[in-house]
Amino acid sequence: MKALLLAAGLGSRLRPITNVTPKCLVEIYGRPLLDYWFDLLGKGDIDEVIINTHHLADEVSTYLQNRFFQIPVRQVYEKELLGTAGTLLKNRTFYQNEPILLIHADNLSVFSLKKFIDTFISRQRGIEITMMTFTTDIPENCGIVELDHDGVVIKFYEKSQLDHGRIANGAVYIVSPAVLNFIESLKKSEVDFSTEVIPKFLGKINTFHNDIYHRDIGNHSSLELARSEFPSLFKEWNFERDI
Repeated sequence: MKALLLAAGLGSRLRPITNVTPKCLVEIYGRPLLDYWFDLLGKGDIDEVIINTHHLADEVSTYLQNRFFQIPVRQVYEKELLGTAGTLLKNRTFYQNEPILLIHADNLSVFSLKKFIDTFISRQRGIEITMMTFTTDIPENCGIVELDHDGVVIKFYEKSQLDHGRIANGAVYIVSPAVLNFIESLKKSEVDFSTEVIPKFLGKINTFHNDIYHRDIGNHSSLELARSEFPSLFKEWNFERDI
């Protein structure tokens, strides 16, 4: 399986940090955010990674040139932002009509990639997307999901101010080729995965719940929380054994 890391965002809510540092390279516990994703991907059955860039793309290029990776990594630059699903479609030839691991790289997440992939492989008939979920402490800032008894997404509430629970979309997915066909049918270059794709696949999305750690590094308060929480997580978990 191949992976697409989405890292082109402007990170406007993290300014002034993101005026000079792309969001995906913001440091947590002394390491850039992308380091944790590449560590995780190196533990799974991933053949190659593509990472899209836009804002401060040269900074990401320098990072990639100065790191050793266990798997091949390719960078693609977006002159104009295409949206999360638009990027997925733009790079379709990279996946060769196979399922793709789609990751929003501006999150800090620790989970078993093997178990996540197994959830997709063992999915029931008709399931086209496997979504990673987590329990959030700020539901109003997340996409909240409602699940049936099989863990399939039947309702989705994007950043609602109403109470729909705390089980949230972690913005990490495994996507089947059928999803790419749907995005292509929209005949648009800019497409958002959360608002334009997920609602069309309700009942066709199964879930894997991350009960270890997940936080969206979307604003200064979330960043500071991650910086305070993550050191103790390293002490509590043996990553080589448990992940």
